[in-house]
Amino acid sequence: MTDQLHLLPPPESLSRADGLRRLEALVGVDLRPLAERYGVTVFRDGRRNKGWAGQVVECYLGRSPNADKAADFGDWELKVVSVVPDASGAPRVKESMAIAHCTAAELETTPFEESHLLEKLGRLVVVARLGGSPDDGYSPVLGAAPFDLGDARLYERVREDYDEIRWVVRDQGAYALTGHIGRLVQPRPRGDGTAWGFYARARFVAYMLGLVPQPA
Repeated sequence: MTDQLHLLPPPESLSRADGLRRLEALVGVDLRPLAERYGVTVFRDGRRNKGWAGQVVECYLGRSPNADKAADFGDWELKVVSVVPDASGAPRVKESMAIAHCTAAELETTPFEESHLLEKLGRLVVVARLGGSPDDGYSPVLGAAPFDLGDARLYERVREDYDEIRWVVRDQGAYALTGHIGRLVQPRPRGDGTAWGFYARARFVAYMLGLVPQPA
């Protein structure tokens, strides 16, 4: 299967439905050999490229990896997350998932309805891969799931997290932000601290993948 994946021609414009169909062919396929095929660096100077798996899947779907703020495929966003077995062998999301980034100035002036957070979180495809090994030596795709922020209760909770983050920036300054803020979405600094990332907490990501009930 791995040797034939590159023979699938990527469509010029990839709808989410077509993307999900293409991702079905990737289930069970180890991403490490594909990283070599697509020239995606996994390790450099002894340091792991944390986004390598997502870059590989983007290449497989016909898109060159970049850091654009817009959604990856026009009207939908692709995310790849690591899943590990828990003590009972059941799948568990390993860590939070990066969604979008912004500056403190953008946070102060941009309401949730116009935010990059909503743009990217509103229409997703989340791909789960096996992770957990220090060198990511073997990392097959486990599945892919669509997610829309259409549930009114979830929408409101994410909006509340965003508004709380905005309030902290306005009232105390961006450097007062911590990862403890937010029930479903948390802020984290990026780079030199002038930009911030929005991350979906692991239990929220697990819900997107259908592994747990809707988070409280």
